[in-house]
Amino acid sequence: MKMDKCEYWFIVGSQDLYGDETLLKVAEHSRIITEDFNNDPKLPGTVVLKPTAIAPKNIRRLFEEANASESCAGIITWMFTFSPSKMWIHGLSINRKPILHLHTQFNRDIPWASIDMDFMNLNQSAHGDREHGYIHTRMKLPRKVVAGFWQDKEVRRRINVWMRAAAARKDGMDSVVLRLGDNMREVAVTEGDKVEAQIKFGWQVNTWGIGELASRYAKVSDTQAEKLMEEYTAKYELAPDIKEKGAARSAVLEQAKIEIALKEMLIAENAGAFTTTFQDLHGLPQLPGLACQRLMEQGYGFGAEGDWKQSMLTRAAKVMSGFSGGTSFMEDYTYHFEPGKEAALGAHMLEIWPSIADNKPRIEVHPLGIGGKAAPARLVFNAVPGPAVLVTLVDLGSRFRMIVNEIETIKIENEMPKLPVARALWKPYPNLSTAAEAWIIAGGTHHSVYSSVLTAEYFRDWAEMNSIEFVLIDKDTKPDRLKDELRWGEVYWK
Repeated sequence: MKMDKCEYWFIVGSQDLYGDETLLKVAEHSRIITEDFNNDPKLPGTVVLKPTAIAPKNIRRLFEEANASESCAGIITWMFTFSPSKMWIHGLSINRKPILHLHTQFNRDIPWASIDMDFMNLNQSAHGDREHGYIHTRMKLPRKVVAGFWQDKEVRRRINVWMRAAAARKDGMDSVVLRLGDNMREVAVTEGDKVEAQIKFGWQVNTWGIGELASRYAKVSDTQAEKLMEEYTAKYELAPDIKEKGAARSAVLEQAKIEIALKEMLIAENAGAFTTTFQDLHGLPQLPGLACQRLMEQGYGFGAEGDWKQSMLTRAAKVMSGFSGGTSFMEDYTYHFEPGKEAALGAHMLEIWPSIADNKPRIEVHPLGIGGKAAPARLVFNAVPGPAVLVTLVDLGSRFRMIVNEIETIKIENEMPKLPVARALWKPYPNLSTAAEAWIIAGGTHHSVYSSVLTAEYFRDWAEMNSIEFVLIDKDTKPDRLKDELRWGEVYWK
């Protein structure tokens, strides 16, 4: 996924009653704004200015072209003048791209001494955008509305968030989730409607037998594994027993072979994400651990125990962050209930992305105690402190729901020598007990996506684009109030 290959079509609305002189100024000023957007390094992709929308036929044609464009990730609309909203109905009714309604104007200030009716006729977004917004609301269309002067930092920040969410949605439309085996047996939350997921998100969620991976693994040479080991040695700290020939080093080389084989499969199937399960490992010497961490580091989404929903959600978060790191698959493991120091410890058996690490990751080999396979290699580290979010996607049978909890990751002060896994310790908002109650009431799973570089706004935009329910747990959350809101939501989303 190349963020700079995404286009965001800028469709500026007007009408032909104002005459050619006004329309020429609309086009000129729109071009200036577009060029300024494209010169802003904080805005990803390319803003593409389209011909001014002044009539129903040309508006419909613009949306038809956007739908057909492989490069178009989203559409930005802005009514420079008054643009009667009935003109937009046919175009909006066929639109399949995310929309950002930008409510701005070319001039920041009113020219008090010179303002006249010509200026008023040209700069009419104050009521042109209200007409435009009405038709979106009337047609119950999802969109993000950003109001403010187009050069303001906050306006640019919100446009940037939306652009990244739109890019993640586009990536999902082109993505395959490679499931190695099925879900962990008897687990409820990792299940889901894969057909509905493809309808809603575009994800192609399919299964490949573990035998195909095992067959590829068997063909990877020792030379290939040793070559990859050189990269491991340069990038990570190695436990002492790995530096010498023996069982531990052999275990790491086995993970290197799994990584090579699994990446071959992902490339061959054009997959953006994958899942594994420790209950389906026939033909492999150990559960993929280090291999999964490494592939997440290379941009692939991952979900444990066959959890394809969190796998693709991880991928979406990676795209939104521009693959900059700070995002990983995560699982709530255990709590610390000491008064005044309440916190949750998140980890997983093996598969946490090292980009969230506070220290140089260390490769270690230890028995797993589950799955019945050999001791697997994994990267061990603590997560960097700071604000973050936990996000999960659940299938409620009739619809999908996204749940986001704002958290504060804290420094792990105590050593855990007998817990050799990657881990994060956090204080969830508003507090541990309330956040846990709210998460459970909303139906949140034990698997999630952890991100210290994205905020709830990114995920809200993404949820809005995909027309799914969004639930936020933050400093103001109260479980009883949340119960009522979820009940009201049942009516809306029914």
